[in-house]
Amino acid sequence: MQKSERIIRLPQTIKKTGLSRSTIYSLIKAGNFPKQIRLSVRAMGFLESELDAWITSRAAASRIGG
Repeated sequence: MQKSERIIRLPQTIKKTGLSRSTIYSLIKAGNFPKQIRLSVRAMGFLESELDAWITSRAAASRIGG
């Protein structure tokens, strides 16, 4: 059985990552954050699995470099 993907909105993304809204948008613009998924004309979200992978990669990079 395949696990269903969960889409989370920006407020949950901010809580999950600990980053501010402006930092998230800056990282997206620089290509250093998972891309948004358009839910409607004015609503965007992120795949939770992509955020989890991004968080894991950031943690691994900080351990190697630090």
